[in-house]
Amino acid sequence: MAKWTPRHEAPEPLEGPVVATVVGGTIIWFVLFVAQLPFYGWFDDRGQTWWVWTCLAGGGLGLIGIWYVRRREAAIKRAAAEDASAQRAAAERAQEPSAPSGGPPGQSPAPSAGQPGQASAGQPGQASAPSAPPAE
Repeated sequence: MAKWTPRHEAPEPLEGPVVATVVGGTIIWFVLFVAQLPFYGWFDDRGQTWWVWTCLAGGGLGLIGIWYVRRREAAIKRAAAEDASAQRAAAERAQEPSAPSGGPPGQSPAPSAGQPGQASAGQPGQASAPSAPPAE
């Protein structure tokens, strides 16, 4: 058999009120647990106590889920704030005037003659070699 390959890209994940959804589900699990407690004997007589304990487990896992989604949402907001501040800083740096260079804007100052490491007028792109000390 051929390996399964997707025929189209997966859709973007849905973003919505995740915390509210998890809190709502957790409340429902705990309400079901409390509603079944008076009937525990009935469930026990029929060997169906797992219904009660499943609701308690759902509520407990929901508490873990609430903790998780609240931390996730806080991390997403924190990352968005850091990204926005980084973009603002980059925009401010781009708008700052550059230091005066002594020439027209956008051009670097011309190198002065005789400095080591600077290109000489006769040989563009080549650095001049430092002179040797005079021979005695």
